[in-house]
Amino acid sequence: MTRVWKWNRPVTVREVLEDLQQERSIAYTTVMTVMDNLHQKGWVRREAEGRAYRYEAVSTRAAYAAALMNDAWSQSDNPAAALVAFFGMMSEEQRKALRDAARIVGIPESPEPEATPRTRPTTEPTDPVKSAERADRAERAEPTEPPNTRRDTQAENPTDNPSDNPSDNPTENPGSAPEAPGR
Repeated sequence: MTRVWKWNRPVTVREVLEDLQQERSIAYTTVMTVMDNLHQKGWVRREAEGRAYRYEAVSTRAAYAAALMNDAWSQSDNPAAALVAFFGMMSEEQRKALRDAARIVGIPESPEPEATPRTRPTTEPTDPVKSAERADRAERAEPTEPPNTRRDTQAENPTDNPSDNPSDNPTENPGSAPEAPGR
């Protein structure tokens, strides 16, 4: 697919073969089988030209990458945390590309936040561990239950809490010694 995308035009098996043979030895039938498999999977369309076919990509490499990202994001149980982690992994060059893409599709650019002690300098290298930590914080920030619906189990059954019933928890009642096992 790399070569089909790179040339951005219909290609023959022979053209792909000759290009690949500059790097390594490969059989015509191998390239033909791979091109046929790509056609059967819907990655390329083909049109007969004499006894051969010309193969053309169904979508661009950018569209394929976007579909992969969209699929991965839609599988997340917490899309906001996934985005926080993804953005945290981006290099400065990737963040610039993101800003450019947002401008192209018409997303208004938000003003740059004022530097605070928590703001990471743009020259600092991306740290995947810190990105994961930020994603974890974003995940924990989402409430797991709607407000005012959490039941207060301590008020319903105070004996379930060991600190409220000293006889069940000898460490909380320093005047009594624990019973020996088997008594």
